[in-house]
Amino acid sequence: MAKNTIDLNRLDSIIKKTVESINNSKSQMLDIAESAKRECMLLEQDLQKLKQQLREMFETIEYLEKELKVSRNRLVILSKKFKDRTDSQFREAYERTDELRIQLAVKREQEQLYIARRNELEIRLREAHKTVEKAQGLMAQLGAALGYLTGDLQQLSFQLEDMKKKQNLGVKIIQAQEEERQRVARDIHDGPAQSMSNVVLKADICEKLLDVDIKRTKNELKQLKTVVRNCLQDVRRIIYDLRPMSLDDLGLIPTIRRYISNYIDDTGIIVTFRTQDIQEEMKSVIALTIFRIVQEALSNVKKHAMARKILVKLIQSKQEIALDIYDDGKGFNVEEINKDVHDTISGFGLCSIKERIELLNGRFEIRSHEGNGTRIYITIPLAQEEGEQDE
Repeated sequence: MAKNTIDLNRLDSIIKKTVESINNSKSQMLDIAESAKRECMLLEQDLQKLKQQLREMFETIEYLEKELKVSRNRLVILSKKFKDRTDSQFREAYERTDELRIQLAVKREQEQLYIARRNELEIRLREAHKTVEKAQGLMAQLGAALGYLTGDLQQLSFQLEDMKKKQNLGVKIIQAQEEERQRVARDIHDGPAQSMSNVVLKADICEKLLDVDIKRTKNELKQLKTVVRNCLQDVRRIIYDLRPMSLDDLGLIPTIRRYISNYIDDTGIIVTFRTQDIQEEMKSVIALTIFRIVQEALSNVKKHAMARKILVKLIQSKQEIALDIYDDGKGFNVEEINKDVHDTISGFGLCSIKERIELLNGRFEIRSHEGNGTRIYITIPLAQEEGEQDE
């Protein structure tokens, strides 16, 4: 059985790490594409610069070739008219021709180096352009694939988060059910069960005294009647806690008023209850939910808030019914409570209220600050979706 159990926290962690790795891979691929683009830009700049140098080299070589041709022609002329020229003129002409020849040879060698470098740059540039095109194509394909994959994984992560919340809520519900059963069992054991045991004992006493002491028997019967009456009250109280019959018999407003009256007597907290435009012809599931929320909220105030006053407002419109509960208690840090949503023990009261509202497509809002009391605001649409059933 344990092998088939899904560790939602571990699975959610794996999915989040996978999504993070995918996004990192996409970022790295983008860096590669940008690097390839930068390389193309640098190669194009180098190529343009080299082509400019080649053009200047061609012009220089062309100039040197013309100068060398002129110098050679002059040297030929001096050779033919050797007798009419001095040695210095002939030597100067020869040195000038030789210098031009050497310069031309050097420039032509540089020209070949430039041409080889240009050819190399052109090849590298073509390859770089191909790399950019491939990278862009791959980026487009990878982006689309990653978009679908990341979206699906993120959606799965959201679903897992929802599953974890439902799992935690399920545990809380089971714990709440067990606590409720324990409370009912304890109430029955300490109340009606003890009273019925006392009834049996006093019935035995009456049976034995009936033929001996009529007066004492009457007193015992009076006490027995009191015990039975108290037992009946305890049973009615337990039934009321499980499901107040007055909701069906009297309606929502009288039931809340009765509960608040008993609450004031029990706690001494001043509770003001106001209503506006309340119609009793509402679905029983909505009426029961509102009553349970009032019951849960006031119970939380009694246990934790140390409040002196509570205001409960119930307002109905054509579309929805709104419940506003405010207390002047010590308040609390709402963010700290939200951090404990995965705690399967604490905070079931607020969690229970929120889940009840969400099941009816309602809205739940809580505002509280330490030292400034707490406000719970709830709205429930009166037109529920088809298929919803009353409790």
